[in-house]
Parts: sequence; structure tokens; C-alpha cells
Amino acid sequence: MQVVVITGLAQGMGREVALRLAAAGDAVAGFDVDAEGIESLRAELKAKGSDPLLVTLDVRDRPGIRAFRDEVLRKYGYADTVLSNVGIGFFGPFEEVDLEKASRCLEINVMGTAAILQAFVPSMRERRAGKLVAVSSLVGQIPFPFESIYSATKFAVEGLVLSLRYEVEPYGIQVALIQPAQVSTRFAAKIHTLPPEGSPYRERVRHFIARDEALIASAPDPATAAERILRVLRAPKPKPQNPLDAKSRVFLALNRVLPRRVRDEILLRQMDIR
Repeated sequence: MQVVVITGLAQGMGREVALRLAAAGDAVAGFDVDAEGIESLRAELKAKGSDPLLVTLDVRDRPGIRAFRDEVLRKYGYADTVLSNVGIGFFGPFEEVDLEKASRCLEINVMGTAAILQAFVPSMRERRAGKLVAVSSLVGQIPFPFESIYSATKFAVEGLVLSLRYEVEPYGIQVALIQPAQVSTRFAAKIHTLPPEGSPYRERVRHFIARDEALIASAPDPATAAERILRVLRAPKPKPQNPLDAKSRVFLALNRVLPRRVRDEILLRQMDIR
């Protein structure tokens, strides 16, 4: 039996991963700010014969995370894997972004990831075993227009995790990133908003949104994404960077080898904003 901690598991990919882990006999612990989603997941996991440790918690609550960590260690004695899945989106032309609202995205996506990973490093280091996995994004390496703040958070998560790898691998702790492009959930659609009338960006944003939502409609669903995440969680030695789908692999490979001018042209055409 593996003990797996998941943040942001009330809905979407996190929930699907939790259900599959429980069905396989693994122990699931986690939290989410969505109290209703947590309770429905608890009932669903118990129906599968699992005894999960689930709490309603905001990832910005540092003392709450430490208390949750202590509860996990009391109940199970250790955590084999931590999956940092919590995150929110942020969309809009940078010139028009409300930076106070943007700071919430940075706090949740970057410091939230840092907080949950940091909380479990000491116990894993003492056991000389463990796996720390964080969900990043295609935009953690390929910056997208109108997603400057969100891209910044995912670039930061990539830097955080890849730097952390050098520090903890000598203690038997493995580190990995999950890099989806799109998943067919309402995650992106919830933040897609047109700039107001008169904005110089309005028409290009309209094209971007239409194209993005078309791509989301054909993207892997959360269940398919969860199966691919499970491969990383169960791999004896996961790769540091793990694109979630073929599209991500292609774009990331092109990003490494093509000249900047060519990459820009592909991106602008792909998102219909050339």
C-alpha cells in the first residue's frame, strides 16, 4: 500500500487520481478549499472501502498545512508520494491586469506548491524515500499571450521543482513535474473573459479564447489525464519532466530546437492571433 497526499483533489484530475489510487488499495490523504467536493469525494472513496484522510483547507494556510502534515504522519506513519495539484488560472492582457488579484494566483500556485512539498521533505529525508510531484503546465516553458501571470506561476513552479531536485535526491527523494497542455475541464473557460469595449486587445483576445476553447474541447478528459499521472506516480524512477499528452511533447520538443522566430510564428498561428 502506498500513502499518497494530493492537494486540490475535490474536482477534476486530482479527484480522478484519488479514485484510482483508492481502487488500487492505496491510502489517500488530501485537502481542497471546496468543502462540498471534499465531502462527496470522502463518501465515494469510503464506498470503495477506503479510509481517506480528507480536510477542507486553503493552501495559503501555512499552519493548517503543517497541522495536516502532522495528521497524515500520525495516521499512516509516513507519506510515499505528495502530488501538488492545487492551482488557479489567471487570464487577461498584462497591461489591464489587476496586480492585487494576480498576487493571489502567485500565492496559490507557487507558494502553495512550495508549502506542501516543504512540509513533507523532513519525514521523507529521514526515511530516505519519497516522491514529490507537482503539476505544472505547457506554459511553464512556453509563454502564452494573455496568460502572463499564469505563465509566470508555472515557470516558477518548474524552477522550484527542478532546483529542489538537486537538494533532495541524495536523500532518496525523487522529484517530478507533470506538464499538461489542456485538459477538458472548465478550468480555463472559467477565467476566459473579454477585455472591455475600447480595449486595444479585445479583438485578439476574442480570437485567442475561441481557439483555446476549441482546443480544450478536444483535449484529454480528467479521467484520461489521471491515468497518465498515475504512471508518473507509480514509476520507480520518474523523469523530472513529464508532458501529459502528445501535444505537449511535440510543442516542448519544438520549443527546445526551433529558432525563436519560428516558434513565435507557430504559436501565433496556433492561437489565431497572428
